[in-house]
Amino acid sequence: MPASTRQLKTRVRSVKSTRQITKAMQLVAASKMRRSQKSAIITNPYTDVAKQILGYLYRLNQTNDHILFREREVKKRLIIVISSDKGLAGAYNTNILKEYMNQLNEDKKNGIDTETIAVGRKAASFITKLKNIEVVGVYEGASDDVPSQKERISIIQPAIDRFKSGEIDAVDVLYTKFESPIKQQVLVERLLPAGQELFIETKDDVSTNDLLSAKFEPSVDFVIDNIAERLLIAWLQHALLDAKASEHSMRMLAMKNATDNANDLIDDLTLAMNKARQGSITQELTEISSGVEALNN
Repeated sequence: MPASTRQLKTRVRSVKSTRQITKAMQLVAASKMRRSQKSAIITNPYTDVAKQILGYLYRLNQTNDHILFREREVKKRLIIVISSDKGLAGAYNTNILKEYMNQLNEDKKNGIDTETIAVGRKAASFITKLKNIEVVGVYEGASDDVPSQKERISIIQPAIDRFKSGEIDAVDVLYTKFESPIKQQVLVERLLPAGQELFIETKDDVSTNDLLSAKFEPSVDFVIDNIAERLLIAWLQHALLDAKASEHSMRMLAMKNATDNANDLIDDLTLAMNKARQGSITQELTEISSGVEALNN
């Protein structure tokens, strides 16, 4: 067998092995995406209500002085960046980190200092290489299922504590919202001050008189202290679930594209191999015919 034919056969065998891997990864990602999507859908109603309640509380006169709802000039903000631990997920991490850089440039232009909490190994690896960026925390190895209470609290509690102490003036979460298996959107949502971003969305749902007449027992601070942080944790949980569903969805599509490309490459290599084999056979027949003709003469 000529060297070129042998090399093509080796390449076909190699690409077939790669195709088996990408196909398996596609199936695994599809299974994980369905679980994550189901978890995100199940928590949607609770998260929507949590956001509405925060929006309602933001409008109440009684909550204006509470530390979690208090607005102040943003001189320093903290961004919680949610990425993945693993690669091979298409443009998932690239889109997140691109938007993160946009946010950094915007803060720099506006004279705002930026702190970061990195969720996921890809974000942590990228952010720790940047200069003059203060990293408050790094969290890796998050569960593919519903994140545990410990995981959620460990991520958001440092942000809440730093906001309460006045070290930062705002907290934003940067994640990928899952809309469908083929559509995901990178979003930046404000967690603190609580309810501020939701004011416009909820302002027509409840009348002003109803809000102003709301009563808190035993006190405003007691109620807010007990529910606001829980609602913020619920909001973060949904962002984590959306991010996981988006990650697995984009990995599934990336592996499907890789499998399809492998099939196309196998077809091209097989065609080239057959042509090379046919050329080799034709050449051998020609040489035999020439030899026979020479003997006959």
